Amino acid sequence: MSAAAPEIRVDDLVAIDMHVHVEADGHGHFALDQELLDASAAYFRSGADRTPTIDRIAALYRDLRMAAVVFTVDASTALGQPPLSSVEIAEACRENADVLIPFGSVDPNNGADAVAHARVLIEDHGVRGFKFHPSLQGFDPSDRKHWPLYDLLAQHGMIALFHTGQTGIGAGLPGGRGIRLRLSEPMLIDDVAAAFPSLRIILAHPAVPWVDQSIAMATHKANVFIDLSGWSPKYFPPQLVRQAGTILKHKVLFGSDYPLITPERWMSDFATLEIPDGARHLIMKGNAAGLLGLRSEAGS
Repeated sequence: MSAAAPEIRVDDLVAIDMHVHVEADGHGHFALDQELLDASAAYFRSGADRTPTIDRIAALYRDLRMAAVVFTVDASTALGQPPLSSVEIAEACRENADVLIPFGSVDPNNGADAVAHARVLIEDHGVRGFKFHPSLQGFDPSDRKHWPLYDLLAQHGMIALFHTGQTGIGAGLPGGRGIRLRLSEPMLIDDVAAAFPSLRIILAHPAVPWVDQSIAMATHKANVFIDLSGWSPKYFPPQLVRQAGTILKHKVLFGSDYPLITPERWMSDFATLEIPDGARHLIMKGNAAGLLGLRSEAGS
């Protein structure tokens, strides 16, 4: 009989990072081509390793006493780049289940095949949600042809994490490498949130230049949340900081966007913001634990 898999001990955690990218597998394959990797590294000016393997990610978060939601992005249709395997990511998370939580990724442009693959990831490999990047994947999230995919996710209690706002992928390249920012306007996802009220949706990043749309959606719809990844907190729009500490304190989540921004740098900058301690605890851990169904030993 095999040993029981380790479990996340919420009470022992400093934080739960809702936004961590797996950009390399154990076979030397990368999620993006070298031009896009280099452009994003230059945009974020991060000194961290741009392509850590999932085992190295697990080791980092274990040392930091954090848990992390990890995923890749399947943009094979738009980029022509074979995706990393979400199955392999899920299996690696099973081996590091004390710190890692797997989200899957499918290419929405693949229609019924995407739905079928998502079902396999949910039913056979235990993913807890799915990451979408409309600009990178080249799809309009409001297009009703994607409704069957969202319906599957809603039926299985998944979380849908959508990139919103500008992106460092393709930044500084001619034409941004053809990546269209308008596909990541939050209001396109408002249609999804309205049509699938049981589907929990996270709008990733401060969504510049559309941050007010994200704030409005999270205020208006019980199933919409915001993660704070992809930006140093010292550059957050002031209205987002204000709402995160008050009326949206139960709807906002810590996310780093590692390896583009390290969790240590993010937390150091977040500590300088004027946010009440109660809201700070919810943002760093409490809200994510609730969304993910992680229970503390105290039952809170």
